[in-house]
Amino acid sequence: MPSRRMLRERALQALYAIEVGGREPTEVLDEVFGNGGASEERAFVRELVLGTIAGADAADERIGPALQGWTLDRLAIVDRTILRLAVCESERSEAPPRAVIINEAVELAKRYSTPEAARFVNGVLSGILGDATSAEA
Repeated sequence: MPSRRMLRERALQALYAIEVGGREPTEVLDEVFGNGGASEERAFVRELVLGTIAGADAADERIGPALQGWTLDRLAIVDRTILRLAVCESERSEAPPRAVIINEAVELAKRYSTPEAARFVNGVLSGILGDATSAEA
């Protein structure tokens, strides 16, 4: 069974493919798992992806003011997507603790972006989510 971190990676990859490729979410979600994956894994990724898409505008309203000297359209697509994913996950009814959300987002940024992006994501999410126990970048 894949870890939640791996499932978040799949959600990020799907969101990136949707954003960059202009593809339909259902099509991308079908490709993410192919014929494999347990139903609860599929449900988690699906909820993250569709929730992030549906909540993008609301997430952007929270992210924008926290950027300090940046605008959303200046962010790399992957960084913007990681921020949106984290903000939207924090609003799920079964959301993990905010420190976990921040840490997971930082790890995604380390893997799919740059060390500078990881520190940036950490700072922005710590400000948005109001958690004094931010992750180490």
